[in-house]
Amino acid sequence: MLGIDYKDLQWAATGERLTAESFARYRRMGGAVILHMIPASAVDAAMASPFAMIASDGGLNNGKGHPRSSGTFARVLGHYVRETGALTLLEAIRKMSLMPAERLQERVPAMRNKGRIREGADADLTLFDPATVADASTYEEPARYSIGIRYVLVNGTVVVSGGKLRDVTPGRAVRAPIK
Repeated sequence: MLGIDYKDLQWAATGERLTAESFARYRRMGGAVILHMIPASAVDAAMASPFAMIASDGGLNNGKGHPRSSGTFARVLGHYVRETGALTLLEAIRKMSLMPAERLQERVPAMRNKGRIREGADADLTLFDPATVADASTYEEPARYSIGIRYVLVNGTVVVSGGKLRDVTPGRAVRAPIK
């Protein structure tokens, strides 16, 4: 249906590429599967499009999952901005912050305070070194921290300091009003 075969499926818990037999076995157990189906040319086209926003639908379960769960934004900044020049730094930041906030703000009014640096906006900021920022996550170790990200503030509270994660959780849920 999607033009993929069992070899394009990877069992997240072990990194094993699947066969019809292993897929059937794991399906009975339940768990996460990683799909290898997006060609590099499609990602390149998305990076080049002025209409494409950058986000991730990845998630980790006990440190296992897709590397995009922890590496999406650092990959964009390191690979697509610095290494290939597919995007400027400002274009990448806009695609990762302001564009998603603007897309959602009519339905979710709290998004008017996201993706912007101004008085009254939520202080959600990432301070990184453009010369070194890079994705360190892999399919084998998807929870590895990115390189070159020195500080992260969420709601004005430092959650990453000197590249080290702190034990704080200042985030707040952002939800659309119920109609």
